[in-house]
Amino acid sequence: MSKFFSSKYTSLEAYTPGEQPRDQQYVKLNTNESPYPPSPAVVRAAEAEAKRLQLYSDPESTELTRVVAEYLGVEPENVLMTNGSDEILNFAFMAWGDSDHPFIFPDITYGFYPVFAEVNHVPYREVPLQADFSIRAKDFCGVSGNVVLANPNAPTGTLLSVAEIEEIVKSNPEHVVVIDEAYIDFGGESCIPLIKKYDNLLVTQTFSKSRSLAGGRLGFGVGAASLIQDLNTLKYSTNPYNVNRMTAACGVAAIRDNVYYQTNAAAIQACRAYTALALRQRGFTVTESMANFLFIRAPKCSGEALYRGLKERGVLIRHWQKARIRDWCRVTIGTKEQMDVFLAAVDEMMKE
Repeated sequence: MSKFFSSKYTSLEAYTPGEQPRDQQYVKLNTNESPYPPSPAVVRAAEAEAKRLQLYSDPESTELTRVVAEYLGVEPENVLMTNGSDEILNFAFMAWGDSDHPFIFPDITYGFYPVFAEVNHVPYREVPLQADFSIRAKDFCGVSGNVVLANPNAPTGTLLSVAEIEEIVKSNPEHVVVIDEAYIDFGGESCIPLIKKYDNLLVTQTFSKSRSLAGGRLGFGVGAASLIQDLNTLKYSTNPYNVNRMTAACGVAAIRDNVYYQTNAAAIQACRAYTALALRQRGFTVTESMANFLFIRAPKCSGEALYRGLKERGVLIRHWQKARIRDWCRVTIGTKEQMDVFLAAVDEMMKE
């Protein structure tokens, strides 16, 4: 760090993204990207909009917001489009968190939550997951703070029901509940319909996973108009042109080409079941994931050894050093061909 870096960030531990190596060609199962490219319609939309990049993008993302709202069955005033769902999650910590309004989230979850809290100087409390890595809904009912939950959770893949989410929202009327549904399209049920009943619920989603736009950086939040107004105030105070022209055009095309993405999501779910069964047959412990990844523990080696051994064999997975999960790894679900390469590498390691 330079001598000019503010002391207010002295204790900040930045989020560590999944590695994006350039040293060789890997079977890349470490960052929960889709193995499928954007649909041809999305590519054509990006190419067409590229001819107008000399112009600023629409700060209101008017057409995209309308199309997304119509798809979700809500009003445009209930939707805010952002530069990935990370942006709107950060806005949530900025808007509703302060010394009197902490955030509460699980101890094992998306690693950006504590970073958002720290960078915005918002106090937070981590609630331990159960022994099987599930979230117990009652632990987040009637708490003295805002709640943020990834559902399905990351990196465990476990899912709360809409009824459980509703109990959490209903029991915290004086605090905001943020439900991060980045992986909801892989077998879960969205709680977006609940925004019509509760004015303290914000649901966030992303185009990065099921809609193959991780490189496009597009996300959104859905909630009561008053919540969206709060977040818009911060958007217009930081980056009013937050969604670029090409990405907005891609988002519209992706929603309109929904069958393509539903088909891909179904294929990923089938491949998830195939891979989970194959790993359990090999003695692995595998959580009940409803996301586009599996959370696994090897029977004969540590999490770090599994990660390193697979990397040496050209397969990338994700590993963390956090004490409670250091023996576990997260494996993104790719195509069946990719998962067969992964399983073959696992078999090769287990023979040693």
